[in-house]
Amino acid sequence: MKASARPTEQPMAREDLERVYFIGDSKPLSDAMTPAVLGSKAYNLARLAALGLKVPPAFVIGTGYCADPQAVVPQLWQAALAELEAVTGLKLGDARRPLLLSVRSGAPVSMPGMMETLLNIGLTDTTIPGLIRLSGHPRLAWDAYRRLIAGYGEVVAGIDAKHFEADLDAIRHDEDERSLDFASLRQIAHRHLETFCREAGVPFPQSAETQLHGAVCAVFRSWGSEKAVAYRNLHDLSHGMGTAVAVQRMVFGNAGGLSGAGVGFTRNPSTGDPNPWVDFLFNAQGEDVVSGRRTAKGHDELAAVAPRVWDELVDATALLERHFGDMQDFEFTVQEGVLYLLQTRTGKRTPLAAARIALDLLAAGLIDAETARERTRGLDEHALTVSIIAADDGAALSPIASAASAANGVVSGEIALDEVRVRERKAAGAIVILVRRDAETSDIAALDLADGLLTQHGARTSHAAVIARQLGKVCLVGCETMTIDDARREIAIGGTVFPEGATLTLDGNSGKIYSGMARITETVPVELLARLNALHRRVGFVEGRA
Repeated sequence: MKASARPTEQPMAREDLERVYFIGDSKPLSDAMTPAVLGSKAYNLARLAALGLKVPPAFVIGTGYCADPQAVVPQLWQAALAELEAVTGLKLGDARRPLLLSVRSGAPVSMPGMMETLLNIGLTDTTIPGLIRLSGHPRLAWDAYRRLIAGYGEVVAGIDAKHFEADLDAIRHDEDERSLDFASLRQIAHRHLETFCREAGVPFPQSAETQLHGAVCAVFRSWGSEKAVAYRNLHDLSHGMGTAVAVQRMVFGNAGGLSGAGVGFTRNPSTGDPNPWVDFLFNAQGEDVVSGRRTAKGHDELAAVAPRVWDELVDATALLERHFGDMQDFEFTVQEGVLYLLQTRTGKRTPLAAARIALDLLAAGLIDAETARERTRGLDEHALTVSIIAADDGAALSPIASAASAANGVVSGEIALDEVRVRERKAAGAIVILVRRDAETSDIAALDLADGLLTQHGARTSHAAVIARQLGKVCLVGCETMTIDDARREIAIGGTVFPEGATLTLDGNSGKIYSGMARITETVPVELLARLNALHRRVGFVEGRA
C-alpha cells in the first residue's frame, strides 16, 4: 500500500483527549485513538499491536490531562489497570504475582529524550520475592529494583543522579555493572534505599500504587522541563499540545541469557543505506542504550548469538516500512529469546539520508511521487554536500582514537567542556566541539550552538545522538579511550593531554579522531543528485566539487 502525505489532524473533542485507552492483543484502533490523543508513541504502539506484532499490553492516559494536573488521580486509571491485570494474569502490588510497569511519555510530535520514562514500577520489599519466584532470576529482580529506586529518585524525588552513581561505583569498582551478581546488586539496592531516604528526607515508597501515581504525575510534569521547553522552542513546536502517558507491562532485557535491549533504524539515518542500523546491549534495559550513559555496540553480536531473533527483527523492520511508508526509529526488548517491540516512530535523518530514503522508497513502490517530492522539497546540491578530509600531498593522516559515528561529515574545532565555554567561544567566532562524558539530552542548548559533539560514553542511537544528527552536527560517541578531567579543564586521548581550547578534528564518515586542524573539502553524491533532480524535473545540476 502506497503512503501519501499525512492529512491534517482535525481538532479533537476534549472528552476524547481526557480518556484512558487500552492497547494490546491485536486490538484495533478506535476512531478516537489519534496521535493528538494518544501521543505519537502510543498511537504507533497501538498500530503495531493491530498489525499482530508482539507488543506488551498497555493503557494510555490522554494528552488532555497534561494541562489539568489536578485531575491526574489514581481513580482515573483503575478500570484500565484492572483490564491490564486481567490480560497479564498479574496484579500490581501482589506479593506472589506482581505486575511491573513502565511509565512513558509521548507527545503528538516526536521529542526524543526530552521527557521522562520510569521502569519497573511496582517493585517493593514485599513484591521482589514474588518476582524472583515468577522469573527464577534473583539477579533480574535485584537489578530491576536498584534501577527503580535510582530512576524514581532522580525523576520523581529530584535527587541528583550522581548520588546513585556513587552507590554503584562503590560496589562495582571497575567492573561492568552487567556482570555483577545478584548479591552485589542487592547491596546496591540497599544502598540506594538509604540514599533515597537521606536525600529526599522520606523513605522510598513501598506502595506500588503510590509509585504508579508518582510516576504518572512526574512524566506529565516533564512536559514543562527546561530541556523539553528548549526543544519545542528550537523546533517551533506548540507548548499547548501536551504529552500523553503510557503505562505498559514490563518486559525484561536484563533477564540474562538471550535477553537484552536495543534501539535501531530501519535504514542508516546518516547515509540512507537500506539496511537496519541497530545498537544492542545484552542483559540490559532500554534506558541503558538511549540515556547516553552507557556505550552500546552494533547488531553484530545479536546476529551472531541469536540469529533467529535477528532474522525476526529484520522481518519486523521490513513490515514497519511497508506499513508506515517511511524509515522508522524503533526500540525493542528481547526477553529470554522472545522479541517485543516497544515503540516506532518516523526516524530523524540527515538531508543526505532524507534524499536517498525517499528516492529508494519511491523506487520500491512504498510511496508515490508526490510524497517523495514533499519529503525532498528544499533539498539541493548544497543540502547534499558532505564534508571529507583531504590528505595533504597524498600522506595519510594518523588518527589518535576511534569512536562510533552517529552523524557524518567532518569538523575541526576547539574543545569546549560545557555550555558556558561553548557560548563564550561561539560569541568570539570560533568553531567549537562540545566534549562530554555522556551523550545526554540535557546538553541540547550547548549542542545547538556547537559544531560537533564527542562523548566518552553513549550509543549511536542515544537520544542526544539522534538530536545531534537532526541538527546537522558531526557526532562521535563512545570514545572509551578518552578521559575528561573537569577540575583541570582538560581531556586525555591515548596518553596525550589536550587542554580546553585545543583543536581536534572529528571525522564522522569514518569514526576517526585526529589531533589538530585537518584540511576539509566537500563532495556531492552525483548520482543521488541526478535522481533527485529527475524527481523534481530540475536541470543544470552541478556535478560536485573536489
